[in-house]
Amino acid sequence: MSFSLWAMLNGTIVNAATVVIGCTLGLLVGNKLPDRYQKIVLNGLGLITITLGIDASVIVLGNLVEKFGATVDASQTFGARLGMVTIISLVGGSVVGTALRLHERIEALGGFIHKRIGGQGDAGRFAEGFLVSSVIFCVGPLTMLGCLNNATRGDPSLLYVKAALDGFCSLALAASLGAGVAGSILTILVFQGGLTLAFAYCAADLPVLSRDMMNVVGGILLLANALMILDIKKIPVANMLPGIFLPPLIIYISEAIRPGLFF
Repeated sequence: MSFSLWAMLNGTIVNAATVVIGCTLGLLVGNKLPDRYQKIVLNGLGLITITLGIDASVIVLGNLVEKFGATVDASQTFGARLGMVTIISLVGGSVVGTALRLHERIEALGGFIHKRIGGQGDAGRFAEGFLVSSVIFCVGPLTMLGCLNNATRGDPSLLYVKAALDGFCSLALAASLGAGVAGSILTILVFQGGLTLAFAYCAADLPVLSRDMMNVVGGILLLANALMILDIKKIPVANMLPGIFLPPLIIYISEAIRPGLFF
């Protein structure tokens, strides 16, 4: 590691602190907001999540085709190749996550936290708030790139931007979904902090294409999460989370079998 633990994790710690502040304010005002206002807040968050998901998936994928496509043989099929990486990652990750029952386990963790803190009210709503907020705060390009920069450059600036966004988002989510959102503070510290430490040890060997494809898959999961927020369709997003980490492996194996396929 090139930097101290504080230099690598300061962005994540600040991020968790802003969510603490946002959740506190959201819980203070949440019960005072009529249902119609809570619903419109959730609708706004859902639309913002769709925008972030499109930016991380569709736009990044297009940029990757433009940037790397001309450098490989049969460049006209490069977009289709990246599309296959995305599909295999999502399907494979979903199979792994379903086998591990990640969605049920994360919901159970939310219920456990609710019980341990002696929470009142609907445990299911608490678990939903925990799950939805955890995915929003920990999946996306700012998470990946922010953790990468914090780990390899000691630069927390992107995570500071994310911290500000998450602070406002946690206020709105806590006002609408309740105390379960506060449980995502643990997710931020464990997942985002762990990802930063992992990048500190292995990011030097991870190609830019592989990292960006992780963002593409994460963007699609954000879109799935938006469908949940907007109450359009309940998707077990947590079961798909392993797919975020599969693109580097798929690209590596593909290059080993057929060099020049992606690079």
